[in-house]
Amino acid sequence: MTEDQPAYLLSDSATAPDRDAWFALPAGFTTLPLDALTAPAESPDTARLREVVGGTLDAAPEGVARQQLIGQLATAQRMLLALREEGTVHCSLGLHRDDDGDGRVLTSLFTFRWQDISHAPRHLTAARAVAAGHDRIEVLDLPCGPAALGEVTMGVAPDLGLPVERLLQLHAYLPHPDGDRLVVLTLTTPTPNRRAHYRAMLRDVAEHVSFENPLAHVQT
Repeated sequence: MTEDQPAYLLSDSATAPDRDAWFALPAGFTTLPLDALTAPAESPDTARLREVVGGTLDAAPEGVARQQLIGQLATAQRMLLALREEGTVHCSLGLHRDDDGDGRVLTSLFTFRWQDISHAPRHLTAARAVAAGHDRIEVLDLPCGPAALGEVTMGVAPDLGLPVERLLQLHAYLPHPDGDRLVVLTLTTPTPNRRAHYRAMLRDVAEHVSFENPLAHVQT
């Protein structure tokens, strides 16, 4: 019996001429339209966002529930704007069934961002990035080069309106070969008791990051 080959869905950005890194996410992640959600007023992206959000709001009942939804959407946009200002170029929402628990749907947020750094050897850069403020630190030697993995548990501000008090953030730091910038992969989840599951997931994503175009041999 032959094993089925894994199937991948390619984003249009995978073939962008200015692409400097490639990565793959497992099933269950949906890319959020970061450009549309953080676009300036009256831009074409904002018009597309109004179409999507407008349909959602039209389906919401009048009254308190509608106002709560509007508030949640505004909070989400503020959070995404903050991520964009920090160098985030990709954001995905993860929905996975808790097969090891009660079968409920677990949520997570994945982000990919660039961080400018002072030029230094890549092993040293990875060690520095994870040294302060992280728990369960792990140094990795990945196909794309040296990296480091760490965890941060953080409280949730009451004004965010999230139904949880604490979040678990897992960070993977992957220095670019040019030595002047760093890829930061972050997986955030409101279910810290599933730490091992999400840590393994982020490690797998990090292992598949490439700084050389993996599609070069299939492009014409």
